[in-house]
Amino acid sequence: MKFFTSDTHYFHQDLLGDNDFAPRPFKDIMTMHEVMIKNWNAVVKETDTVYHLGDIAMHPDYEAGYPEILALLMRLNGHIIFIKGNHDHRTLFKFLAQNNSNMNNGQRKFDFADVGIIVKFNHHQYYLTHYPLLLGVTKNIRNLHGHVHHYSVPIKENINVGVDAPELDFLPSKQPFGMPISENQIDTIAEKKAALLEKMM
Repeated sequence: MKFFTSDTHYFHQDLLGDNDFAPRPFKDIMTMHEVMIKNWNAVVKETDTVYHLGDIAMHPDYEAGYPEILALLMRLNGHIIFIKGNHDHRTLFKFLAQNNSNMNNGQRKFDFADVGIIVKFNHHQYYLTHYPLLLGVTKNIRNLHGHVHHYSVPIKENINVGVDAPELDFLPSKQPFGMPISENQIDTIAEKKAALLEKMM
């Protein structure tokens, strides 16, 4: 199974509490981490692949915090493919690559992409990027992205898969915070977003 997420911002203290950018209702960073790890592992199995579309973490100690970031990421189930976000430094990717490990099936735990990846499933082609691509009207092509947090691009082909994305409201039940979106949920989000935008026109 394929899963998608973005903008986890682990260790980002400034997002806690009431703020205008991307408020997170947790009393401290450790509580946020434990909730996000639990919700990730509730749906992702070791044999699954999660595409993380950028902004993994913002540790206050920068490079000195890389071992802590690695320790957290190793607690997450599945094979994780990271696409670089604007807050992801190449030095972090290099550190994770140097400390990569093999999973039980022999696959590497982490893989990396600098700009984006194209995948196909559910009769669609998906451009996976951190920034929204603003594709406009296309046939069977969608852009899964992050970056804009609790904002939504008013184009039906653009789907925000971030942990605090408004597109999560299109799912029939509330998505627990930090739980990646499955490939089976993407069509539901896309159809409901398209219907809403058409109604607004």
